[in-house]
Amino acid sequence: MKIGYTTGVFDMFHIGHLNIFKQAKDFCDFLIVGVSTDELCQKLKNKIPVIPFSERIEIVSSIKYVDIVFTQTKIDRIADFNKYHFNIMFKGDDWKNSSEYKKSEKTMKELGIEIMFFPYTQSTSSTTLRKFIE
Repeated sequence: MKIGYTTGVFDMFHIGHLNIFKQAKDFCDFLIVGVSTDELCQKLKNKIPVIPFSERIEIVSSIKYVDIVFTQTKIDRIADFNKYHFNIMFKGDDWKNSSEYKKSEKTMKELGIEIMFFPYTQSTSSTTLRKFIE
């Protein structure tokens, strides 16, 4: 059984987010999604999401491609792996050359976790939407 895993803020839910879930579900039987808390987003990105956590987690929980949603209070893929036993992780390809990816790539491979990248949706992003609103 292929168990998929992805995480994100999923602020101002848009087609790029939906594309990740839809594409991920094509490659796994069961999809687990972590939604970052407002506090984690503030710590990592130095910004508060436009859509509050309680609403973002409800939106993600309602997506038919998503089987389990969990609250992501910190970045700890090993702890997440130990809890959910996923064997494939999905990310946008904008993450591929990041320092965060380079740090976790070896560990994920050692655990037998495949990492699959999906094309970043250039036309719509939360950053683009935020700029438009401002």
